[in-house]
Amino acid sequence: MARAVWSGSLTFGLVSLPVQLATATSSHTVGFRQVERGTSDRVRSRRVNERTGEEVPYDKIVKGYETGEGAYVIVEPEEVDEITPGRSKNIEISGFVDLDTIDPIFFDTTYFLQPRKEHTKTYGLLRDALAETNRAGIATMSMRQKEYLVAVHEEDGVLVMQTLHWADEVRDPHETLDNLPSDSAVGAKELRMATQLIETMAMEWDPEEFHDRTHERIQELIAAKRSGESVTKATAPPESTNVVDLMSALEQSVDKARQGRSAKRSGRAGGRTSGGADDAALDEWTKEQLYQRASELDVSGRSRMNRAELRESVANASRPAA
Repeated sequence: MARAVWSGSLTFGLVSLPVQLATATSSHTVGFRQVERGTSDRVRSRRVNERTGEEVPYDKIVKGYETGEGAYVIVEPEEVDEITPGRSKNIEISGFVDLDTIDPIFFDTTYFLQPRKEHTKTYGLLRDALAETNRAGIATMSMRQKEYLVAVHEEDGVLVMQTLHWADEVRDPHETLDNLPSDSAVGAKELRMATQLIETMAMEWDPEEFHDRTHERIQELIAAKRSGESVTKATAPPESTNVVDLMSALEQSVDKARQGRSAKRSGRAGGRTSGGADDAALDEWTKEQLYQRASELDVSGRSRMNRAELRESVANASRPAA
């Protein structure tokens, strides 16, 4: 079970619900250490006084806001708590909005909300009511001495809380970007072809189909270096499509997408595993596509295979067991 990162009360109207927050996601990280090249000696960071060069104990370090050259206002943690009494223990819902009206750009970090055992009925009531109305409770809260705007709503049978960016934190794209095209820059024929390509490549959203390729390749690189082996380098990224070749590239993309969809259908009809393809279709796959499929099929030694070996391994692994 995930460790609670915050405990307090969720309030709406005159109802107060004791809850705990648990992080809803985890990130792929590889635990690299800093070492000196040519040795196994760890390199560590030290907190050093800039003027004296001496190391400063952690309990002697405070937060200071610079007001001028070399002048600081020191702010103690307890002083922040004193000017926001009770904020660190309460998620106070000020109202409920239609969940679909919140622009996705405002969403930041997601947490699961869990009630105490004696308050499961109140939790279930709020969860079901939010699911029934498709609304989210908008609240403010304080966590780790920072104020957050949050949205609380139902997702997959549980209450989730998502921190939101403040309005002045969201940039205006038209003020941020310099090279946006005008409305007249796109031709009607090109637009029809691009729309056709999008429809041909339409798919159902399934996050399980996607994998962190960089994380996988780093793990394979480490394993290969430990055993004295080499890892196949990834193919170079495609070159940018110029304006002259745009229509041709769109037409070829539509044809390729249709072939890929046909291959998937024939693979399913022939009893292949999900995402499989027949041997002929694999001839059209790039090395990167073959590697991705090999990863999904957990083909051992795939990082050291060339394209032909990947194709053969994917074909063998995709065939149903006799």
